[in-house]
Amino acid sequence: MATTEFERSALAWPAAATAAVRAGFGVLWAINAYLTWRPEFAAHYVGYLQNAAQGQPIWLAPWFTFWINLVTPNADLFVWLTRIIETLIAIGLLLGLLRLPVYVAGALFSLLIWATAEGFSGPYATGVANIGPALVYVLLFVALILLGWGQGASPYSLDYYIERRWPGWRRLSEPSGRRPMGHPARILPWPEQALAIAVIAGALIFLLGGLQSATSAAAPTPKNAAAAVTPLQLASSNPIANPRDATLPPLLGTGDQVSVNLVATDTNVEIASGVAYEAWTFNDTVPAPILHVRQGQTVNVTFTNDGTMQHSIDFHAAQIDPAVAYRNADPGQSVQFSFVAEVPGVFMYHCGTTPVLFHIGNGMYGAIVVDPTTPLPPADVSYVLVQSEWYTKQIQGNTMGPDYVKMQQAIPDLVVFNGAAFQYRDHPLTAHAGQRVRLYVVNAGPSQWSAPHVIGGIFANVYPDGDPAHALSGVSTYSIAPGAGAILDVVIPKPGEYPIVDHSMRDSYLGASGILKVLP
Repeated sequence: MATTEFERSALAWPAAATAAVRAGFGVLWAINAYLTWRPEFAAHYVGYLQNAAQGQPIWLAPWFTFWINLVTPNADLFVWLTRIIETLIAIGLLLGLLRLPVYVAGALFSLLIWATAEGFSGPYATGVANIGPALVYVLLFVALILLGWGQGASPYSLDYYIERRWPGWRRLSEPSGRRPMGHPARILPWPEQALAIAVIAGALIFLLGGLQSATSAAAPTPKNAAAAVTPLQLASSNPIANPRDATLPPLLGTGDQVSVNLVATDTNVEIASGVAYEAWTFNDTVPAPILHVRQGQTVNVTFTNDGTMQHSIDFHAAQIDPAVAYRNADPGQSVQFSFVAEVPGVFMYHCGTTPVLFHIGNGMYGAIVVDPTTPLPPADVSYVLVQSEWYTKQIQGNTMGPDYVKMQQAIPDLVVFNGAAFQYRDHPLTAHAGQRVRLYVVNAGPSQWSAPHVIGGIFANVYPDGDPAHALSGVSTYSIAPGAGAILDVVIPKPGEYPIVDHSMRDSYLGASGILKVLP
């Protein structure tokens, strides 16, 4: 019995619909491929892996450590492999070329992306209501394989026309490897094809227009970056309940040797009043514990990694082979080494695992004070201030996490003393009039210079390296590079409230401001 035009159209629509899904998916994949060719993608490639490893359960640590160790030294190779794979998959989807290999490769590649950047419980997992776009891609590729298995050859593909000349091509292109009976009848009439083309063209114009506006936007600057939610916007007007004690702790010991035990952990810390941050820490605090030793003492360090990725430790006060002492420790491992504190002063210590910018920016830093053999003039009050920057993005509610793009562009949301914004404005440091107040200042960075200044005062002495013979006097503001430290003495003769600020005024407004309250 003859097939009517309506029946011919009805038979054609399943194959056409499957081809439309494939082509639409190809447009989306082509956008993804285009974005991989932008320089920002290459610049942030390793950062994506570092971000993904954050917050993962401990049993997944070896998986993420493997990929970080594999990709980090070969980042350029993996960037190009990703670009080529994404581009080839996009071409295969758009043209209907080598569909079976493309579907299988796309499903496996998407599953890998999900397992290293989106899935499980990392920072890109958005909850049970959203399983992650890469896993959705896996499901779409599987659906295309199943649809192709039931329908056989599709006239809406380049494969179809290659098969007509070389039938053996079907083994590579068709999931089922077969051609249904009456297959030529499955082509839609031209009026219906024209209507479908018009709808698809309109959708493409809409999608590409949105893509153009998104990709032509200006790179983030301090001005437009402020449009995102910042910690100061979320901060409570109430003072921080538990400010960090800035008092210089006593010596770790008076003998020839002292022991230091530091443990890398993942924990939330308060960076502004009522605002938490998902940090990497030493001993659950940011900054890490302040260490106080004497020049000539041997410092025996035990570093244990209880985090979920590789970490290490780097002491600026040590003169030691970094390949031995500062080596990476996998989760659950410990590293032990010793050094002699030969040089006096105040020094930074931090995680030295690549990328160091990310590890310092995420909270892994502290200060060690080395008292000189020839003592400095006695101080009545001594405080330690570790200045640093936070680069954040909102995770949920009042919880923030790291923004590696901001770290690379040095656009901080907060600049703080001892981990939290304005805590010493609301809980002033105290002294009495005429007392010598000693400030041990470390600039942990990771990127901004520090310019400490006491408004209404002049530093009586500045010790750039802890040697009393190198003291400067009459200094109102002293510049400290990222990773450096200095000892600043101030004597305030009259009672009052004297602000301690970073005289880079933008940083002062971002949190690097406190008060020295001088009592009678």
